[in-house]
Parts: sequence; structure tokens; C-alpha cells
Amino acid sequence: MAEFTLYIGNKCFSSWSLRPWVAMKHLEIPFEEGFVRLRTPETAANLAKVSPTGLVPVLNHNGRIVWETLAILEYLADLFPEKNLWPADLGARALARSVATEMHSGFREVRYGWPMNLRRPKGHKPLDAEGEAQRERIEALWRECREKHGKGGPFLFGHVTAADAMYAPVVTRFDTYGGELAPDTRAYVDAVLATPAMRHWYAEAAKETWPEPGPDEQD
Repeated sequence: MAEFTLYIGNKCFSSWSLRPWVAMKHLEIPFEEGFVRLRTPETAANLAKVSPTGLVPVLNHNGRIVWETLAILEYLADLFPEKNLWPADLGARALARSVATEMHSGFREVRYGWPMNLRRPKGHKPLDAEGEAQRERIEALWRECREKHGKGGPFLFGHVTAADAMYAPVVTRFDTYGGELAPDTRAYVDAVLATPAMRHWYAEAAKETWPEPGPDEQD
């Protein structure tokens, strides 16, 4: 049995599953993938076998169970400090944790108006007024991180951090639904999508042929 098992849902639309998965892949932390198909009659029973909340993702580390995405990322940061999952600078780290937490708890209208669906054809989809304000807030956060701490590379804090992992599903939303993006937003979205970890996730999502609909494909 692998030291780490990460339980996730459908790669096509399980945004929370993407976050720790892409972080572990990028950091080259070996793990076994546990998969639970979502939106089936058996989903709840299958989730109950591996998740104390009935949700994914869940990390099993040699029998120690860690759930909730930010908790998993913090746990990995504690185990692998040399991986720099958070920025080393105290101010940058505080900002990274702030924007990551804001993503975890906020932007509901963007998340519901632009649900992650990697098989949806790209095309602009307008948000309501609140969703548009939240989209602008996301772009403002990305600009602040990049301007203050992003000089060392194309990501929010130069190198890939937990903050980038937290925003990875939002990156897919901007790419799918956002239409023509501001140049700096487009550059950041492209940088994240070009990482080997994200390309791997997309490739595996494309192989999913199950009939359950994505969150924006309901009748």
C-alpha cells in the first residue's frame, strides 16, 4: 500500500479534488489515487467508506485521515517544508494564506455561475452583478500577489504554491467561460494550464466517458 492515498472524484468537474492532487503532482509527492465516481446512486455509500464528511478530497497517510483541501495542503507543507508549498517570506506567506482562505470560503457566485466542467466547449458566459464583482476581486488578488511577490516566475508568488493550487479550478473557469481575458489574467491562466500537473489532469479528464452530467449540464 502506498504511503499516501488521495481520494478524489471525477476529474472533469471535481474542483476540490483538483487542488491537492495538482499540488502533490507538482511537488512530486508519490501517492496512490483513490477514486469515487460522483453523481451516481452508489456515490454516498462509497464516500462513506473513505471520508468522514462524505466529501472528497480526503488524504490517507498511512492510516491518518486528513480531510478538507486547505487542511491537506497545510499537512503536506508541514511534512515537506523543503517543497516551499507556502512562500518563505513571512509577508508573502501571510498574503498567500489570506488569498487561499478567501478562495476556500468565498466567490460563491463565480463558482456557481461558472462551474468547473472540463468537457464544456469554451465560450463567454456572463455572470450576474455579484458574480462579476467577485470575478473582479479574483483578478485584483492575482494582480496584487504577482506585483508584490511574483517576480521570480509566472505564478502568484513566483513559484507554484498552495495559493496556486487553491485557484487552479478557478483558472479552468476563466479559461472555459471568461472569453477574452485581460492580458495579465490570460498570462497567469496560461501559466497554470501549462504546468505538467494540470496537463496531466486535463488528459485524464478527457478519458472519462461516464454519463453523469457536469454541474452546468443539468436539465
